[in-house]
Amino acid sequence: MQIAAALVFVYMSSVFLVALKVRDNSIVDVAWGGGFLVVVAAVTGRSGLASGRQILVTALVSVWALRLLLHIHTRNRGRSGEDFRYRKWRETWGRWFVLRSYLQIFMLQGVVMWVVAAPILLVGSRGDRPLGPLDAAGSVVWLVGFLFETVGDWQLLRFKRSPASRGEIMTTGLWRFTRHPNYFGEVVVWWGLFLIALGAPHGWWALISPVTITFLLLRVSGIPMLEAKYEGRADFDRYKATTNAFLPWFPKRQGQVDRAGES
Repeated sequence: MQIAAALVFVYMSSVFLVALKVRDNSIVDVAWGGGFLVVVAAVTGRSGLASGRQILVTALVSVWALRLLLHIHTRNRGRSGEDFRYRKWRETWGRWFVLRSYLQIFMLQGVVMWVVAAPILLVGSRGDRPLGPLDAAGSVVWLVGFLFETVGDWQLLRFKRSPASRGEIMTTGLWRFTRHPNYFGEVVVWWGLFLIALGAPHGWWALISPVTITFLLLRVSGIPMLEAKYEGRADFDRYKATTNAFLPWFPKRQGQVDRAGES
């Protein structure tokens, strides 16, 4: 675990230096997926692939992380300037921008990354029990989350690249059933990995991983920050009134919304 933590520290510090050079802190979003590849490499390099559970977790995390890294890189390619969140911090932090960027963006994400990687670390150090029903269940849950995240990201990327949808809000496909299918998918991925980690001794400690990512995406840096950007827009308010923020479900009819508002 210490080796993984040290490598994450070096990795995120290196990404910070690159961000300073290119004046774009939003490259940290690309680095998020790459950081888990660093953790996987650290664990595999130290203990090898000594069990079926280690092989399973290594494969699932690697596929998820590589897909996410490539997607965000593709999404950001050709974009002019920083993402609006990082641009706002650059403007408000003033002369403390460099230090606060390092600590509050890069180092903080490194710490979160190490915490969320708990299933990888636990299975890598104590993954010696045979595979069982929990591993099968966790793999199915992981697959559901991976498909939600992948399809949701793909649909949104196509939507944003269409000239006809410029300035519009995505409300079709998976986005018809949840306002954030990609966030839902990422959370479900880590709950699946937690179930797999339960097969390792003391694997229940891995609960910190899905709990942390669920809390962050629902309450801190995911849904709240993104939706604040659209507050006050009539089309978003209508979408918000009919569609769940997180858990997928059939959208409400406008009549139901109107009656709820009257009660």
